[in-house]
Formats: sequence, C-alpha cells, structure tokens
Amino acid sequence: MLAFNLGPLAIPVSLAIIAAAWLAAHGAGLLAGRGRRVSVAAHLNDMLLWGFVAARVGFVLYWFSLYSQRPLAVLDLRDGGFLPWAGVAAALALAAWRGWRRPELRRPLAVAILSGALVWAGGAALQEGRTKASLSARVLPQLDGAPASLPALAGGKPMVLNLWASWCPPCLREMPLLQDAQRQRTDVRFVFANQGEDEVAVREFFHKQPLRLRHVLLDPAGALGREYGSAALPTTLFFDARGQLQTIHLGELSEATLASKLQLLGGSPASKE
Repeated sequence: MLAFNLGPLAIPVSLAIIAAAWLAAHGAGLLAGRGRRVSVAAHLNDMLLWGFVAARVGFVLYWFSLYSQRPLAVLDLRDGGFLPWAGVAAALALAAWRGWRRPELRRPLAVAILSGALVWAGGAALQEGRTKASLSARVLPQLDGAPASLPALAGGKPMVLNLWASWCPPCLREMPLLQDAQRQRTDVRFVFANQGEDEVAVREFFHKQPLRLRHVLLDPAGALGREYGSAALPTTLFFDARGQLQTIHLGELSEATLASKLQLLGGSPASKE
C-alpha cells in the first residue's frame, strides 16, 4: 500500500510512518524526562522543523540548475523534493548542540530520538517489504494499438509508469514535463496508464490537448492502481531494467523530482528521437 484514504484525503504511508515516529519520540521523551522534570517536546519540534528545512534546502541546492530556471518552484513543497540525509544530519546536529549546552536534556532527548528512530525504521522496513514489486504481467489495451503488457513495452529498458486520469489537475500539469522526458530519454520507457476511464473519454481528452504521448494504456477498472496499492493520482512508479520497482512518487512531479527519480534508474540521457 502506497497511500490510504482519510476522508477525502489520500495520505501517503511514508508520511504516516514519520508522524508515528514523531509521536513515539514525544511519548518516550515525556516518560524519560518526567522524573527529572525535563521536557524535550519543544526540542523535538525544533528538530523536526530544522530537519524539514535542511532536507528541502539540500535538495534545492543539489538540483539548483533546474530550480534556477523557475525560482518560485522552490516554494512548491508539493513536488516532494527533499534530501533525507541532509534533514537527518541537521536534526541530529541540533540535538547534539542542545544536549551539549544543557546536560539534563541528554538522557531524555537520546531516549526520544532512539524511540522515534526505531519506530521509523520498523515502519519503513515493513513498508518496503510490502511495496517490493515488479512490472505487472497484466495485459491492457493501448490507445493507439494492440493490447500489451508492461514487460513487453519495457523491452529490457527501465520504465516510468504514470497512473493518471483526465479529471486530475496535478496529472494534467505534469504531463508536458513527462512528454518532454519521453522525447529526450530514449533509454527509459515511459508508459501512461489511464485509471478508471473508458476509451471514448481518453480519446476525447487527447483530442482537446496539445499532447503527443506514446504508450498510453487503458485501464478502465483501475487494476494497476489496486495492484500497486495506489489510492491517489497521479502516482508515478520507477522500475529498473530488471523490472524491479525502485522508487515511487505520489503527487505532481517537478523537473527536479523527476530528474532525482530517474537518477536512481541509472543510464544517461539520450538524444531526442
């Protein structure tokens, strides 16, 4: 499962794991500091904030050449562009500084951090085990040709599988970016699987849009979304050349986040076809 519905909202499981770890850290810190009448709640909140900012800044700096073309995109956190190790380093550095200045914080803060880390690691391991997946062998009709399976379309290349629908605004906003990537990255196969709409609706959509996408699949029953545990659109899955799922992105892609995901697949950009 990649996400679950909470009322009208689709909550990524990865975000829920972070929230659970944060709550566990607060609970452990409260218990560890009760005897000494020491509270670490404010320090844990500061660590979360510092880590969040550092992870975003680190990602932006790493992909600065892409963000420099659209500076305001730096503020759009919906693209999910974060550098986890930078955030963790910043949070731990703040904890070390606070502990050095105030010795009474050291034990409860260490207990809180350890508890949160254990919950996060356990949740992440469980989630990784459940999301280990490969290219689906399911055969679906193509919009412009005969039925095909994902392995047949991949042809031994890495694949980017985009799950989308014509009624989904973020799906439509990211499509020009994915179209450009499909033209430029001939070493990667891009596939667009429409979820929950019939052929007439999809054809009408492309008739109205200035988009020329290859490898559009029709999945009116949303079978791929259920198979991969996607409860939100758009969802983009990245498979390596062996057909193994490497990473997932829930929500709209930016140029930088797409580049960061493609980097995990290896290879190098090819010339335009």
